[in-house]
Amino acid sequence: MSSPRQPRIWFRPFLFLLLPAIALYVAACARARESDRPQVGVTLLTEAHVFYQDLKRGLIEAADSLGVDLHIVAGEWDLARQTAQVQNFITRGMDAIVIAPVNSSGIVSAVEEANDAGIPVFTADIAAEGGGVRSHVASDNWQGGRLLGEFLVERLDGRGNVAILDQPTVASVIDRVAGFREALADYPDIQIVAAPAVERGLRDVAKEKTDNLLASGRPLDAIFGSNDDCALGALAALQAAGRTSVLVVGYDATPEARTAIASGTQLIADAVQDPVAIGRRTVEVVVQALSDAEVPAVVAVPVSLVTQDSLVARE
Repeated sequence: MSSPRQPRIWFRPFLFLLLPAIALYVAACARARESDRPQVGVTLLTEAHVFYQDLKRGLIEAADSLGVDLHIVAGEWDLARQTAQVQNFITRGMDAIVIAPVNSSGIVSAVEEANDAGIPVFTADIAAEGGGVRSHVASDNWQGGRLLGEFLVERLDGRGNVAILDQPTVASVIDRVAGFREALADYPDIQIVAAPAVERGLRDVAKEKTDNLLASGRPLDAIFGSNDDCALGALAALQAAGRTSVLVVGYDATPEARTAIASGTQLIADAVQDPVAIGRRTVEVVVQALSDAEVPAVVAVPVSLVTQDSLVARE
């Protein structure tokens, strides 16, 4: 009786190569069967700031009500990290990608990679400077900056020296500062004497930059903090130096900033965004686009002003 035929040896290495691919295919099919909900990758600028914590809450609230699965990460001010996060979303085959860019120009290549993969891209709060973005959802930051400028002009009686604590690589801040500068431009007796960049918009950096401004000895009547960490950092520096006559305006109206405004500190006004609304609207726009509905290129969420008077009126 003849012995059983043995499998050919050359086939065995190919079998070992095929098994992982088969396993991945089975897993992918299983995932597809588990949920037909849209899968949306989200990469935020940061999760360290209250604003983005609130924006994330709005995203999640809308996703829960609209039946969307979100996969939320944050670049934490690191462009390479955020680019890798977008590439990971592409590899995982997300139905859509939402980006709040760490760097508006630097993120363009990642947006274009998603475009090439046929995945629609949306931006929230901060715009990208290129690539194919279906819709950008953000506060009207130019309007907010102009409101603050107009308020400060009135408080300064149309004259004085102003500094800006800037974040020049962040598109939303670029718009805020543009609106602020435009409001001041009609008043020749108001001069912008300095606009130092505050890395990552962090409070301790803003305090250090303000300390440097005060140490320079240049005349200073007011400071525009491009977010509330900048404004509160400036306030801390002014209070430590006993410079009680220098006014501060900020952006975001976080609870701590509202408390400072209500208690009559030198922080006299804040532009208030609605990050929860930005998060909700972003998910709503994504869902509309995925259902083949037309979506606007820009969704502007209105901004208002918070002052001591407005806070007292609400009590």
